[in-house]
Amino acid sequence: MKLIIASNNQGKIREYKDIFEPFGFQVSSQGEENIDLEVEETGSTFEQNAELKARAICDRAHCCVIADDSGLEVEALNGEPGLYSARYKGLKTEHERRMAVLKGLEGQKNRNARFVTCICFIDESGDSHLFTGVWNGVISAEEEGTNGFGYDPIFISEDGDGKTTASLPLSFKETCSHRAKAVRGLITYLRSRSMKQ
Repeated sequence: MKLIIASNNQGKIREYKDIFEPFGFQVSSQGEENIDLEVEETGSTFEQNAELKARAICDRAHCCVIADDSGLEVEALNGEPGLYSARYKGLKTEHERRMAVLKGLEGQKNRNARFVTCICFIDESGDSHLFTGVWNGVISAEEEGTNGFGYDPIFISEDGDGKTTASLPLSFKETCSHRAKAVRGLITYLRSRSMKQ
């Protein structure tokens, strides 16, 4: 059964191939399928954006599709950067976006934050299935560490022993993160589905 990943991120594509291929799916990225489509993320939630991306590819390719959307929500910043994590305040680099978060928290005692990921899987019948993962933590006082990407150098997870995610081995994030939690929900669903077939 064919499955297209609504992404051109090579790390993400490898991860999803590792998940789906054991369940009998023939996995390819949208680039490998020559689908040059940049879906406008007009949803008001991560769930809506993940489904928008998955549905747009499904409408074009007429097969199973997976897409996800994720971001960082900072309590004292009213949930920002949230849906706009990858393009926060129009800033070009990840470092600039991290600095914007740290600047916004200057003088704030509340540094609570969370990462959220939502995965949308559209099956061969066109039905969508959503899997969400949340990773709670706080924002550090400064950048620290070189592992990971995005906001990892300023995020200290509740299970991170006081260290930023970027200061810990990548294997820690792959096991404990918001995406890892959403993926576990997806795998549980795929296993139950394969048992019924």
